[in-house]
Amino acid sequence: MRRIYLDYNATAPIRPEVIASVSAAMGETGNASSIHGAGRNARKLVEDAREEVAKLVNVRAAQVIFNSGATEGNNTILSGYQDKVVFISAIEHPSVLEAAPHAQKIPVTNNGIIDVDAFQKMLEKKPALVAVQLVNSETGVRQPVSVIAALAKNAGALVLCDAVQAAGRIEIDFKELGVDYLTLSAHKFGGPQGTGALIFREGLQMPKYLRGGGQEKRQRAGTENVAAIAGFGTAAKIAASNIPAYQTHCTGLRTKLEQGLRQVANDLVILAASAPRVANTVSVAIPGVSAETQLMAMDLEGISVSSGSACSSGTFKPSHVLTAMGYSEADAKSALRFSIGYATTEPEINAAIAAYGTMIARIRR
Repeated sequence: MRRIYLDYNATAPIRPEVIASVSAAMGETGNASSIHGAGRNARKLVEDAREEVAKLVNVRAAQVIFNSGATEGNNTILSGYQDKVVFISAIEHPSVLEAAPHAQKIPVTNNGIIDVDAFQKMLEKKPALVAVQLVNSETGVRQPVSVIAALAKNAGALVLCDAVQAAGRIEIDFKELGVDYLTLSAHKFGGPQGTGALIFREGLQMPKYLRGGGQEKRQRAGTENVAAIAGFGTAAKIAASNIPAYQTHCTGLRTKLEQGLRQVANDLVILAASAPRVANTVSVAIPGVSAETQLMAMDLEGISVSSGSACSSGTFKPSHVLTAMGYSEADAKSALRFSIGYATTEPEINAAIAAYGTMIARIRR
């Protein structure tokens, strides 16, 4: 049975062009820190990729530090604020939530958007750092990061933005966002898993998380993963040039998916339906039907979807994102996420709708 993959927010299928660039880079022998010819060849692959990642978020290449992904990037920045006042939104990724266990939570509205009025009142406590994501992984809701950043700066705080679920889906302009740090993971938009980047505002002193070498401008020790970084650069180049087409493609499929799901389950709730969302994400809830039941039924039909964040899948705890939005624990446990992407087709969406309808009919019999 050919599987249908609708879990791009967990990880996107690696693009064929990226596989080719990774394979070619793996054929090179050399440490990017070595000064001989082989080392210089490896260094060129890294620096070419740095240029492409910089273009994706509109910064200079010197502002890009390669690492293992956004989890490392988020932990790197938050490690420097352990003894300071930190604010994070209540719907952040676990790599922010768990790296800042004593942070104060910024509430969100029932649409999953950061409550700006509440945030303004909180600023009387003068935080040193504010962490807000650009796009939520579970609902696809876009956050007003530029507004939050401006308010935070007026209060004297720096701003960290996890942009993992935004890269390749919407235009990202680091300067327009007004943030100080931004984190990315390549595998969310067709690059290799296990590589990412930390973008920083020039002139800032960054915390050091990994020590023991002078790589990445002495900001991140450890031999660079040249092949993965080369693939990251290829994925970034493709993503930057295809955002309008990507949005058109995903918007049409998302509309079809939402309409079809509503037809086969008339009590289905589309979460954050009226909020600004990226075009590839649809989160739904069926009262009284657990996400575990739905996920396993869809999996048996060959459809790969998700219940909340993949980083916490298998636990089937109520989503912290949905409870922060005001949903009950029971409703939060009934949420299923469909996330589509560049390779998703209309027949696949039709098959997913049919499978969901079959599942709901079987459960209600």
